[in-house]
Amino acid sequence: MAAEREVLDELQRLRARVPLLSGALAASADGLVLAQDTAGTEAESLAALTAAALGVAVRLTDATGRGSFRELLVRGEQGYVATYAAGSSAVLTLLAEDRINVGRLHLEGRRAGARIGALVDAALDRAATPQPPAEYPRVRPPARPAAPPPPPPAGTSPGTPGSLPRRPV
Repeated sequence: MAAEREVLDELQRLRARVPLLSGALAASADGLVLAQDTAGTEAESLAALTAAALGVAVRLTDATGRGSFRELLVRGEQGYVATYAAGSSAVLTLLAEDRINVGRLHLEGRRAGARIGALVDAALDRAATPQPPAEYPRVRPPARPAAPPPPPPAGTSPGTPGSLPRRPV
């Protein structure tokens, strides 16, 4: 994906702004890693688990009439896993230590999810739009039809162009 470097930059800026984050991952809704900054965590497994949790969360919000999915927060003994919608086809998953300010986590996670979503959606739009060739081929204008030959001069035989005039015998 063309936006991979930009998405990774956004993940790294997010981790710099929120010191108690221990990992950040952007993935497609079907579980493919788009970019990751996760030390000590297998990104592919985390992306697959995020996709599974996303499927349940989407069904849960639909079944309860809460609208479309926005975020999911899971708390364990060692900290949090937060997943945020990122555009129309991606998610942002953050791993945070237990001491994190959850309000700050949500604030920064939502902002980063919106920026990543914009990057991913723009890249998908560019990929779906046919690109013109690097250089347009040169097209020659159609050849002009040849002008009809002028009529034969008076006194010449009509069948052969340029024939000599007939002389009476």
